[in-house]
Amino acid sequence: MDGDFNKFKGPENSHNFEINRLCKREAIKEQKQMGKKGHFVLIHGASHGTWCWYKVIPQLKSVGHKVTALDMAGAGIHPKQVHEVQSISDYFEPLMNFMASLQPEEKVILVGHSMGGYCISAAMERYPEKVAVAVFAAAYMASPTLPFVTISQQFKEKMDSDRAMDTQFGFHNGLDKSPTSACPGPNFMASKFYQLSPPEDLTLALTLVRHVGFFNDEESIKAVALTKEKYGIVPRVYIVCGKDNILKEDFQRWIVENSPPNEVKWIPDSDHMIMFSKPKELCSCLEEIAEKYT
Repeated sequence: MDGDFNKFKGPENSHNFEINRLCKREAIKEQKQMGKKGHFVLIHGASHGTWCWYKVIPQLKSVGHKVTALDMAGAGIHPKQVHEVQSISDYFEPLMNFMASLQPEEKVILVGHSMGGYCISAAMERYPEKVAVAVFAAAYMASPTLPFVTISQQFKEKMDSDRAMDTQFGFHNGLDKSPTSACPGPNFMASKFYQLSPPEDLTLALTLVRHVGFFNDEESIKAVALTKEKYGIVPRVYIVCGKDNILKEDFQRWIVENSPPNEVKWIPDSDHMIMFSKPKELCSCLEEIAEKYT
């Protein structure tokens, strides 16, 4: 009787073993796939905040990526007021604090839009070992041989004569002094930033944009100085926005030519606010980047 039972038990154990083996194989496969997923850290441009990524965040999360969006000092819902942000180091302090909090082995994908390029560049210089790849989306992208000062000068030369339009300026040092901050006005935003974005997103932005400071002091210039040994070892990808009315396509391509990244992607019909005008295309680019560089 016992012998008959053992004969029956053997094949069942073998069958169970095969099921367990297949389950383990699928679990390992799933872990490997999840391992390819990135941790995106999204940094907004001037006057904007984390709110500008509201279309991008759920799309990236829906395919398994981890996403962190940060408000820089004095932006979004950050409690500091613009006059309390004395330097660009103060401005990108929230990003530096976040980078310092990462586990030693953890690497992130930094994404900087517009002025966010300054912020992620400083993070790359300070924490190169924690950055898998940096993505510059219609952003200022310097290099050890192309300082941000040179880029700013080139930008001013290429800007339209009506560049100020209805921009509001702040004079926290007195009306007899140079302006210390600026906030884009409705006409400026509609024609320069959001001309191809849904009108609802422009309406949202008009209620949420804040003043951003001018950082021309020597300390700020030193804070974004970049080296080949640190910044230079991090892979970079630039996303060109073809219908950008503020950082014109020829200016973006001038940046790419003078500060060559590892890869260039092009979204031809995007205005400056790529996360509003072409969110699906942006997410596709980011997913491709995560697959390749993580």
